[in-house]
Amino acid sequence: MPSPIPTENGRLSAAQTAQYWQDGFLFPFQVMSGHEAASLRAELEQIERDWLAADLPLPLNMYKRVNAHVVMPLAARIARDPRILDLVEGVLGPDLLIWSAEFFIKEPRTTHVVGMHQDLTYWGMGETSDQVTAWLALSPATVESGCMDFVAGSHKNPILPHTDTYSENNLLSRGQEIAVDVAETDRTHIELSPGQMSLHHGLTIHGSGRNRSDDRRIGVAIRYLNPNARQLVAERDYAMPARGHDASENFVHVDAPSHLFSPEALALYNRIRSDQTKALAQGASSAVPLYQAAG
Repeated sequence: MPSPIPTENGRLSAAQTAQYWQDGFLFPFQVMSGHEAASLRAELEQIERDWLAADLPLPLNMYKRVNAHVVMPLAARIARDPRILDLVEGVLGPDLLIWSAEFFIKEPRTTHVVGMHQDLTYWGMGETSDQVTAWLALSPATVESGCMDFVAGSHKNPILPHTDTYSENNLLSRGQEIAVDVAETDRTHIELSPGQMSLHHGLTIHGSGRNRSDDRRIGVAIRYLNPNARQLVAERDYAMPARGHDASENFVHVDAPSHLFSPEALALYNRIRSDQTKALAQGASSAVPLYQAAG
């Protein structure tokens, strides 16, 4: 595993911020101990055991994968962790919003992959730099377990053509993949130990391979915005205030959930999914179940 990047009292140095904008990503940061990451994993897996067979409007996996911060206090707590916000602030500035938080899980010895893609292709926000994704490892993310691969400097491209494969092996909502070949030599393997984190730009080409290990590969992907970001496709969009002040008010503010899957949080979750579908399913040739609201 690469050695963690030393920070200045938990914050990016000017040189590190410049490196982020040069490469479109930066890693690894040690934001918490491996023991603390293991505790968060244990909490998540207890939720899975307790709620897998519960009578929820949608399958539990959908709540973990899309806007988990709206219905799961664990996701909101991680997304608002000041140690993570301190690092994100070095990219976006002092005013921060949480657009989404999701648990990305690859089960052991499975064939699931994430196709090489650019996040901003499907967010309805154009080619904005007013966003960054923090990806926190709760289990080892290695080449064997299917860690992310980034293409350095690819965020300097515009949004490139993508193809919707709808492959059952692709964990993305419609199996989207960038319509260009990415050579193995152009990929940087983003290996992370539990408690370590990476940052990447929404135009950075990235993906990940299958999990060939005997352990689950569990990560938390948190999408942060600053108030300059705007939703350009859907009529309205939502964000959870994390730090500072939102002078633009381009997003409807949502509160962190008080407890797991409360009726109020589930209703808000469904409203958000319904409103965001116009952007997240834009141009899809078929239905995108991951973004369809509950009936």
